[in-house]
Amino acid sequence: MDHLSAYIDHTLLSATASETDVRKICEEAWIHQFKAVCVSPTYVPYVVEMLEFCPIKIEIATVIGFPMGYSTTAVKVAEAREALQSGASELDVVMNLSQFKSMAYLSIREELRQLAELAHEQNALLKVIIETAYLDSFDLYTVCEICAEAKADFVKTSTGFAVSNGSPAGADAEIVRKMRSILPDEVQIKASGGIKTYEQAVAMIEAGATRIGTSSGVAIVTRA
Repeated sequence: MDHLSAYIDHTLLSATASETDVRKICEEAWIHQFKAVCVSPTYVPYVVEMLEFCPIKIEIATVIGFPMGYSTTAVKVAEAREALQSGASELDVVMNLSQFKSMAYLSIREELRQLAELAHEQNALLKVIIETAYLDSFDLYTVCEICAEAKADFVKTSTGFAVSNGSPAGADAEIVRKMRSILPDEVQIKASGGIKTYEQAVAMIEAGATRIGTSSGVAIVTRA
């Protein structure tokens, strides 16, 4: 597949990631012309500095309420506001799955609406991480409807931290295909969680994803 790099959010969210590690992924994003670099909020200002003179536009993404999603709305909004002020152009927010399982759908929609409004005021994008490993078919349909109503720009499959049947569970092409059938055309899909190969990335794109979140971007585009 041509131009695969344009789909990739080159990601580093390890708890032990150092400044040197972040510099390396910025250099890789520059070389391979990835769509975005996704780092923890702490490193957003550093990434802004690293990419200041890059000749192509590389988006700067960060995570909000990561990885569990059960921070309060006020905390998520404050975190999002600081990230935007620091230079983030995309926010990957973890939905409050605990509230969702309690069927507090209106509360979730209001939280996501506030975050979408805040992002859009700064010409930034909001991606909502829904953690598909913990959702059945009815849940998936409901979540996608909530995200669309809240004006999210993307719905994202996973944090990469979910576990199903004792094993890590991330992106699944069939789930992406279901999401695409539910979501309106204007809401895009980001597949993430365990995508490590060229074949996996292409399968997600063919299923309907327009972004791939991965820490294996270089290996994917070079087919290493």
